[in-house]
Amino acid sequence: MRTQVGIIGAGPAGLVLARLLHAAGIETVVIEARDRSYVEGRQRAGILEHGTADILRAAGAGERMDREGHRHDGIELRFDRRRHRVDFPSLTGGRSVMVYAQTEVCKDLIALRLRDGGPLLFGAEALAVEGADTGRPRVRYRHEGRERTLECAYVAGCDGFWGVARAAVPAALSRTYERAYPYGWLGVLADAPPSHDELVYARHDRGFALLSHRSPTVSRLYLQVPADTDPAAWGDTQIWDELERRCATEGGGRLTRGPLTAKSVTPLRSYVHEPMRYGRLFLAGDAAHIVPPTGAKGLNLAVGDVATLARALVAHARTGDTALLDAYSATCLRRVWQAERFSNALTALLHRHPDATPFDDRLQLAQLDRVATSRPARADLAEAYTGRPLDGVL
Repeated sequence: MRTQVGIIGAGPAGLVLARLLHAAGIETVVIEARDRSYVEGRQRAGILEHGTADILRAAGAGERMDREGHRHDGIELRFDRRRHRVDFPSLTGGRSVMVYAQTEVCKDLIALRLRDGGPLLFGAEALAVEGADTGRPRVRYRHEGRERTLECAYVAGCDGFWGVARAAVPAALSRTYERAYPYGWLGVLADAPPSHDELVYARHDRGFALLSHRSPTVSRLYLQVPADTDPAAWGDTQIWDELERRCATEGGGRLTRGPLTAKSVTPLRSYVHEPMRYGRLFLAGDAAHIVPPTGAKGLNLAVGDVATLARALVAHARTGDTALLDAYSATCLRRVWQAERFSNALTALLHRHPDATPFDDRLQLAQLDRVATSRPARADLAEAYTGRPLDGVL
């Protein structure tokens, strides 16, 4: 099989890239190791930056998002039994975020891809990217019991941290930067209406907690736990009690409880691979970088990567100019490192380190108090959280 751009991975990055290139008349083939039900059901991010929502709209994939998603104009910080709201529009010139789960983004993009007839192969396991440094790269993959080859002009590696794309970059050319955090998130889905209109980020001496949304009837909730925690060790009542304890404020109400339908523990880590391009292979999303989920940057960085790549590929197809392709890695990495900075800072601000001293605790509270009382500090948080503009991408 031959195509102009071979895309490995049918997560948000691969699907958005395919959609943007289809709109520009550039042929693509998307291969995905998992089946459709897995891709549409895996629980991941739920916060879309202002620019990410705009990209989905521009790609013709925003109709259901705008109808069923929930615009959020702020978040609430809770610490020392106090609550402080960070108002996004007033601090960013009108920017906001959209609460719309990654599962729904994928459903929308898959439906559009299948409607338009673009090749989308589920159950197609990528085995290797070969010839990335030549004019005819190819992807070897296994589909329906047979090994096959996809010949491309370019390859987009949107296959996540454990995929084969990054392995095609020679080790001698690769630089990696990594940090593992000494805690994780116990995440649960609850059949319960959200207890607050906006997301709540709570710092407590017992650890961080987050009250998030999936829909008007489903809540997504998180607790800081040791990274090696077994989620089965936490009972439902114990989880609700701990969430209430960590989110409690003076005069605050109780959480809206309901059955917990899923539990998992996610270790927190940061990772960056440089460069994000090797020859005609371009890495995007988790294949190139991972951030702790505190700042809600993972999906948004992935969409920013592929929007940048799509713009570069379209420019090359129309004019023959390779300047934007040549700049892809540097352009993306500037945004990636800003997201790493913000995600690391917000994680440190809200989580309690296992070795924290009373002095560390007081410093943390002082930093939070500065955010609560300083407009420039709140503006920096709001600008990073809602996402800085992707200049020239749309």
